[in-house]
Amino acid sequence: MRLEAFAWTDPGPVRENNEDTFLVDQDAGLFIVADGMGGHAAGEVASRLATDTIRDLLQEGDDPDETRLDRAVQDPGDVLRERLRYAMNQASARIRREAQMKPAYSGMGTTVCVLLVEGDQAHVAHVGDSRIYLFRDGQLSRLTRDHTVVQQEIDAGRLTPELARQVAHRNYLTQSVGYHGPVEPDTATRALNPGDLFVLCSDGVTDPLEDKRIAEICATAYPTDLAETLVREALRAGGEDNITVVTVRVMED
Repeated sequence: MRLEAFAWTDPGPVRENNEDTFLVDQDAGLFIVADGMGGHAAGEVASRLATDTIRDLLQEGDDPDETRLDRAVQDPGDVLRERLRYAMNQASARIRREAQMKPAYSGMGTTVCVLLVEGDQAHVAHVGDSRIYLFRDGQLSRLTRDHTVVQQEIDAGRLTPELARQVAHRNYLTQSVGYHGPVEPDTATRALNPGDLFVLCSDGVTDPLEDKRIAEICATAYPTDLAETLVREALRAGGEDNITVVTVRVMED
């Protein structure tokens, strides 16, 4: 199977700078969206550091045994997911070191979602509230669960998803790369099917657009235009944050 990927980003109508960072590497099968936070341009520094660190650790010739948190695992899928966890924690440590050296960057951090395709499998990992979706056979599935206070309230049954969209603190994170120190990313592996369409996005998309609307756009937009269409629809729906989308389509060789 081969991959076809596209990306689109926009700073939005409010902010002058874009604190989102994305990576598209079709040859390596590696795709990342990171949404930074922090004043004095620290957010864009954090998202770039995280993206660069994860890319370097996953693509360079480091010993896989040295680049995982738990060396006891043997299954290839488990090893790869451990490397994703290791890479995110290395990124978190690097961001914290940078913040300690430069007081202007104090408190910076970033969300990160990663899609890594190897062979006929897709490995996903995330920290924060940037998301990864899978659009397959006309159905949209969310592959990530937000690391937010509001999501905890939903999981506990104290808040409905509908009401959660109206809560002012819906973007308060319980985990982020950098700011929260060591992280526990959620990871998973999925078998690929031809025609699968993955969508990685920052919360600049999901704040103004419900999953139902995202599914409608995935079903109707041309795959080559989908990333741009989602960004423009988020802007039309009142999106004010930085907005970033990466789409990855799985195709027959």
